[in-house]
This record gives sequence, C-alpha cells and structure tokens, in this order.
Amino acid sequence: MSSNRVMDQVWPLSARWADGELRLGGIGVGELARKIGTPVYVLDEDDFRARCAAWTSAFPGGDVHYGGKAFLAPAVVGWLRELGMSLDVCSGGELAIAQRGGMPAGRVVFHGNNKSVAEIRRAVEWGVGCIVLDSLQELERVAAVARVLGVRQGVMVRVKPGVDADTHAAWATGGERTKFGLSAASGEAAEAVRRVLAAPSLELVGLHSHIGSQIFDLGSFGTAAERMVDFLRAVERTHGVTVGRLDLGGGLGVFYLPGEKAAPSPADLAAVLHAVVPEDIQIALEPGRSIVAATTVAVYEVGTVKGRYLSVDGGMSDNPRPATYGAAYTAVLASRASDAAPAPFTVVGKHCETGDILVDGVDLPGDVRAGDLIAIPCSGAYQRAAASNYNQIPRPPVVAVRGGVARVIVRRETEEDLLRVFV
Repeated sequence: MSSNRVMDQVWPLSARWADGELRLGGIGVGELARKIGTPVYVLDEDDFRARCAAWTSAFPGGDVHYGGKAFLAPAVVGWLRELGMSLDVCSGGELAIAQRGGMPAGRVVFHGNNKSVAEIRRAVEWGVGCIVLDSLQELERVAAVARVLGVRQGVMVRVKPGVDADTHAAWATGGERTKFGLSAASGEAAEAVRRVLAAPSLELVGLHSHIGSQIFDLGSFGTAAERMVDFLRAVERTHGVTVGRLDLGGGLGVFYLPGEKAAPSPADLAAVLHAVVPEDIQIALEPGRSIVAATTVAVYEVGTVKGRYLSVDGGMSDNPRPATYGAAYTAVLASRASDAAPAPFTVVGKHCETGDILVDGVDLPGDVRAGDLIAIPCSGAYQRAAASNYNQIPRPPVVAVRGGVARVIVRRETEEDLLRVFV
C-alpha cells in the first residue's frame, strides 16, 4: 500500500499506511490496540467535521440536522454544536445525550413513532425546537402536555409521500405500508395539519417526510420533494397560512466495499432538491450515515485461524448489520506488512452463532495469524449505536483521533457494568 489514502471512499480521510501498518489520525493501530485494547472503533474527528461541512455548504440556506441514531455521544454533540448544526433524536436516551453534550434545546428535533408521555413531557420542558408528530394520537398527547406546561410547542407533521425507494425493505420508510408518519393519500396527514392549526398549544413549524436509508437513486428524493411541495401548497391554500419549511429527511447512501462507483454527494442531492423546491420554502435535511459511516474503522485482534475461518475478538454484538441485513464489508490486515499470497477468508466473531459473520469472503495475506490486527472500514453508522451485550460481552469503546492525539469518547464497557443491572 502507498502512503497516500488507503483505498477509496470507504476509509476515513486520514487513513494512511506506514511500514505496513494502518494509521488513522496520525496514530498507528498497533499503538491504539496496546493502549486501549480491542475491539475498538477509531473515529477520524477531522473527517467527521469535513463531512458535516460538506452538508452545510450544500444547503447554506437550509437547516442540517445530524441523525443521531446512526451514532451519538456527548462529544459528537459538542462537535455539532460548534459547527452550527442541529440534531435529530428519537428516544429519551438520545435526548439525554443531547442534553449532556450541551446542544441548545432549540436546535433539537424529536422523532419517533411511539414517544411516551414521559418522553414528550421531558422534551417540552427542556424546550426542544420541534417535535415531529407521527400519529393523530401523538398529536393529542403533545398538545395536552404543552397545554399543561403553558407553552406553545413547535411541531412538524410527518407525512407519507407514497414513495417506495429502491432500498432494503427494512430501510424503506416513505411508502403507504410503513409504520412511520401519516398518509397524504388517505387524508390523514391533512387532518393532522388541521388539528395542529386548531390547537392553541401547538405551532406548525414545517412538514416532514423521510423515504428511507441507503438510497442512491436521487430521483426518489426528487419525487418525494415534489409531492411534499404539492402537499405544503395545498395546506397553505386551504388554511390561509404560510408553512415555509420542508424537512426532507436523510437516507443518502454510502458504499461499504472498495472499488464501487462514487456515492452521491450532498451537492448532488442539493442540485436535485433545489430544482423542485421553490426558493420561498426552507429545506431541512437529516444526514446520519452519510456523515459518520466512513469516518470510523473497527479494529479487531485475530484469535484463531481455522481453515478459511478467521476468528476475531468481537462479532455480531458490536456489528449486527451483516446478520440482520446481510450487509457486506471488507477487511484488511492492518498491523504489519506481508508478502504472502492472498487467500480467501471469512472473518467471524466469537459468539455462539453460526451466523456470527463480519466479512464473508475477503482476500487477506495467507500468513495471517493470531495476534494480528484486522481493520474493517465504514464502521461508524449503526454499529456501536446498535451494539448489544449478546453472550454478556461488553461493548467496545469509541476513540476519536485527530492530529496524532487519541481521545476516548465512549469508554469500553466492563463486566461490572453488565452485573450492575442484575438484582
């Protein structure tokens, strides 16, 4: 490997090779493993900031919310605050992290299809800028909480635009059969808008839609935007109000394997949306995966090599995506150079499951052995965020690297952490 960028878009911007070792943020993975242990997620902070900047540059007149469900930590909230971005949360726990990280309440948008009354009350008391209404029942709950607290709460109505995006069925959220939002076609969304405008404790600050995740067809975003503009104009005509804001969600796809064509950029999406959304309507976006996925590399230590199976010290508990969605990743030998001929390996975890596979079929040097470090790129989105304690294995830490300095932003769980929940 050269001393230039390691491969392509699946790696962080700072990824380099030096004497056969992968370096991230100016630090070798061997040094990180010795000091912090493995498995470990290594996040390139400068890359994260640069990707945020690409979004805010593409939508200078809009409002860019980072989708916290992809990965969230108080340190990340601090970066977003510094960069002038907003934040989407979808649970009481994510709301708590937003508070811990110092995000101004007015820059927080609260999502979720079944928010509890306690979560709603906490959000309203804190003063979140917007709650996205996902049902008529939730509309009444939010209105009642705001009325009791004596405030007028900003809300958006989540609308199903009837767009079935070309993506995995589990990631499609814009069609009529999704659990999210209110149908425009049935009139349910229009009824929700009517009720919001009639409720003294609610203020309609925009309309919301989200068509799914891992979408590469920009035409789907354009179609959804056109339908949402039509719906917004109908609302304005019917009620004699100015809505003026469309939140068109996130979902821009990223590639997980090297050698694939370049993924669409924020600027590419901006060109499509600005072509169909009039200038008097402010656009809001919710990128998550497209910001954080490629900023982070998962580093594991090899424990056992048995035929084609290469077992590492993590697995499906720290990356459930391959087992859940059949997600495909690549892997490299990251701790040393090797002249051995490549051989096909399947990288597996340590869990008691046949399906505990991280990378199914990848060429690695044939002399890979116990103690070597394996790096899996594009590990920033929906991995640590969706990690579990299956087999009672503590979850890995997240380390932010920048300019030769490493900082733990999520510590490694311990067995004491696991035992603390038992009574």
